[in-house]
Parts: sequence; structure tokens; C-alpha cells
Amino acid sequence: MERANATSLEGFILMGVSDHPQLERVFFVVILFSYSLTLVGNGTIILLSSLDARLHTPMYFFLSNLSSLDLAFTTSSVPQMLVNLWGSDKTISYGGCVTQLYVFLWLGATECILLVVMAFDRSFTVCRPLHYTAVMNPRLCWLLAAIAWLGGLGNSGVQSTFTVQLPLCGNRRLDSFLCEVPAMIKMACGDTSLNEAVLSGVCTFFTAVPLSIILVSYCCIARAVLEIRSAEGRRKAFNMCLSHLLVVLLFYGSAIYGYLLPAKTSSQDQGKFISLFYSVVTPMANPLIYTLRNKEVKGALRRLLGKGREVS
Repeated sequence: MERANATSLEGFILMGVSDHPQLERVFFVVILFSYSLTLVGNGTIILLSSLDARLHTPMYFFLSNLSSLDLAFTTSSVPQMLVNLWGSDKTISYGGCVTQLYVFLWLGATECILLVVMAFDRSFTVCRPLHYTAVMNPRLCWLLAAIAWLGGLGNSGVQSTFTVQLPLCGNRRLDSFLCEVPAMIKMACGDTSLNEAVLSGVCTFFTAVPLSIILVSYCCIARAVLEIRSAEGRRKAFNMCLSHLLVVLLFYGSAIYGYLLPAKTSSQDQGKFISLFYSVVTPMANPLIYTLRNKEVKGALRRLLGKGREVS
């Protein structure tokens, strides 16, 4: 009990790449650059979606939710990563680690559900264009967004509560860049079979069910696109859905690899770099994917910059 209390008082040591100190400054620069792009890219999408009347549609409402989520997702972990990579102090307080664990799991599960909601929105856009405005009304959009955020919060409550009860026996060295479930299971000193079962069950539910719904939605979309007679119409529908599909592949691919592999047997280095990928790279890539191929977002940005020049 005294050793467990010592862990609570002293917190944890986030190892990161401390076994390769020559890489710490390289990782610091790369993560700082990625985080800066994440802030600018997602902040721009939120700003444009709120200021440009042409983007006041369900699609951009959900996209601004995704951008808000990505901003919070990275901010819950990246600043601590940067502090630990820059200096010799690698510690994080017990309260800070637990808070990071709850928030990280909450936002990660919320993104799982939100990507399903966005697939639902796109399937209605392509498959039922005449009924789209009536079905995807503001009330339904807010309801679907609330379901995503509350569903993620419920997942975090289950997984995080089980995780913080793990017997640590005074262990403080967390071989990861952040406080997350697989790394904490590896650090535990007792029987973790229940925690691994809960992790596997919850993660399977939050990946298999959403992915199945998304795949069904895209099968319906593909069939509807093939029925479009004009080549321009098919190209527009394809481009609209491709961005979302790329984000789905990035997010679910890294999450499945990081969370569904056996926690005790998977490579420690693989686990920590996969967690770095979905906590840093994916939130940075999302706004780039949605803006580089999106004429409406680029047009809104040009209009906003044009107004800025007129005012100045």
C-alpha cells in the first residue's frame, strides 16, 4: 500500500525515446511542427465553418466537430510530450496522467462514433439528395453530435476506471509518450487478464460496429454513384466521399493496431510509435485531407482572406 501511495504522490515517468537520447530533439521538432499544423489546420476549418454562410450545412457542422475534437485530442497529450522531450524531467503527476487517460479515451471513442455519423451524412447526400435537407435538419445534427460525444464519454468511464485500479506495486516507468491503457497494462505487476478482456471487448465494439456501418454506407454510396449518368456528377460524389474514407482508414487502422494487439505481447516500440501516430499525425492529416481536395473550403478561405485585405 505504501508503494502504491508513493506512485500516487510522485507520479509517473514517461520514457518516450529516452533510451535513444540523440533522437529526443528530432522528435521534439517533428512533433512541434505537426502540432502547429494541427492547430492551424483545424482552427481554420472551425473558423471557416462558423463565418462562411455557404458552409452552414450538416457536412461542415460535423467536420467542425471533428476539428474541435482533434484540437482537444492533441492538446490533451502533445504539450506534455514536448516538455518531456525537451528537458531532462520526464515525469507527469499522477493526477495529470489520470486526467490525460480519461480525456484521451473520451475523445478517441468520440471520433470513432463521429466518423460513423459523417458516413451517415454522406450516404444521405448521395443516395437521397431530394430528402437530404428534410432529414438532416439542425435538430438531428445536434442530436447525432451529442450521441457521439456522450458515447465516447461512456467508453472512457469504463476503460479508464478499470485501468486506474491496476496494481502498480510502486512502478513509475511508463514506456510510452503518453498515459494510455496498453502502456499502463504492461506496467502493471498483477493479473491483468480482466483489464485486457475489457480493453479487447470495448475496442472491438468501438471498431467493428462503426466500421461495419461505414462499410455498409459506402456500399450504398457506391451503388448510387454508379447510377449517376453524368461523369461530372460521379466525380463530384467520389471526391466528396474520398476525403472521409481516407480519414477513416488512417484513424481506424492505427487504433486497431495500437489497441487490439495483445497488450502484454506486442512490441513496446511498435506500441509507443503507433500511439504517437494516432495522437499526432492523424489529427494533423485530417484538415489537410479535407481542404486540399475540397473546392468549397478553399473558396471560403479565399473569400475570408479577400475580406481581410479589403478591411486592411
